[in-house]
Amino acid sequence: MLLLDLSHTCHSRARSGVQRVCRELRRSLRNQHNVTEITHDPHERIWRSLEPWERAPLDGDLPPTQRRGAAWPVTARWRGLARRIIARRRLSETLPSAEGLIVPEIFSPAVANALPPLFDHVRGPRVALFCDAIALRLPQFTPAGTVGRFPSYLDELRRFDGVVAISEDSRKSLLDYWAWAGWSEHPPVVAQPLPCDHLSIDSSGSATTIASSSRPKILSVGSIEGRKNHLTLLAAADQLWSSGEMFELVLVGMSQRESGAAALREIKRLQAAQRPLTHLSTATDALLNSAYRTCRYTVYPSLMEGFGFPVWESLLHGKPCICSAKGALGETAAGGGCLTVDVNDPQALANTMRGLLRDDQQLHDLTASARQRTPRRWTDYARNLVDWMRSLPDRGTIH
Repeated sequence: MLLLDLSHTCHSRARSGVQRVCRELRRSLRNQHNVTEITHDPHERIWRSLEPWERAPLDGDLPPTQRRGAAWPVTARWRGLARRIIARRRLSETLPSAEGLIVPEIFSPAVANALPPLFDHVRGPRVALFCDAIALRLPQFTPAGTVGRFPSYLDELRRFDGVVAISEDSRKSLLDYWAWAGWSEHPPVVAQPLPCDHLSIDSSGSATTIASSSRPKILSVGSIEGRKNHLTLLAAADQLWSSGEMFELVLVGMSQRESGAAALREIKRLQAAQRPLTHLSTATDALLNSAYRTCRYTVYPSLMEGFGFPVWESLLHGKPCICSAKGALGETAAGGGCLTVDVNDPQALANTMRGLLRDDQQLHDLTASARQRTPRRWTDYARNLVDWMRSLPDRGTIH
């Protein structure tokens, strides 16, 4: 029996990258192993298996929202409180015996404080997924509360028997931080880049055909927040519009209040100036597929990512992507179908965008390379993850 902690994802209808990873990992693990999904109930103050209402967000039975935080219905809060006062259940009563634990989420302080009894309950390896250290590497674009919390989170990861980083860049950043902090005792860390076969790709019609239009579309998919670097993209686009280039810029992504405000203001300013700019805060799979199908190419100007799903999503639609050559994005771009550029430089970005607007042969060659890309599969990822767990110091047998 494996335990899979989904404390946040089962209480949120958002579709962040972390939550998409949690949902896909859950599906693949359940197809291969005996898995119990668990949550830390802050009202009962105990770990327990999920109730039916908590599985609905995981199964995709509820429409997505822009709210990223966890939401607990009043009835669930009162029920947990009543159990804590009246029943006082023990962990052995709320969870089955387990021979392995996987924690794929960026856990909260409350969850971290509750990990020791859960660790004692599990006989086998305890493994966490690690996304990135962006909160410490780019603190100016990260909410202050997250920056303040992050050193403790990185310390708490050392309690696990193993850590799986989602890219080689993420693996290096975690090991570098532990070395900087003087923490020589830590679990092994491996890099297992994320699969992408879950991405919604419309294979019908002309999903990978270059759209012919008097006004080509450039697409950028990603949340509107500081580190996604939309201000540089908007500055580059405005330069091109001012020089007479004809194209439409389409942005798809929800906004983050703290670090995305400046980009949102610039979007509104450019729209008021009648620039051909569209921003969709949310999009259905069908609408997103349509956006990819009708665009000429995509731009992902993010300064830093733990992985970067939108680049792979673009490639799987057969659309070239302009992105950074650094970090995890560079790892993806190196496989073909991408143009890399200094995304901090509006002029360099504008020149690259202009080139791909005008040069049909370059676009054709990059499109051909993009079509050759093959994503990793979640089935293999789940199998490799459990195999690696089995290789850790023996604390039991994983079935």
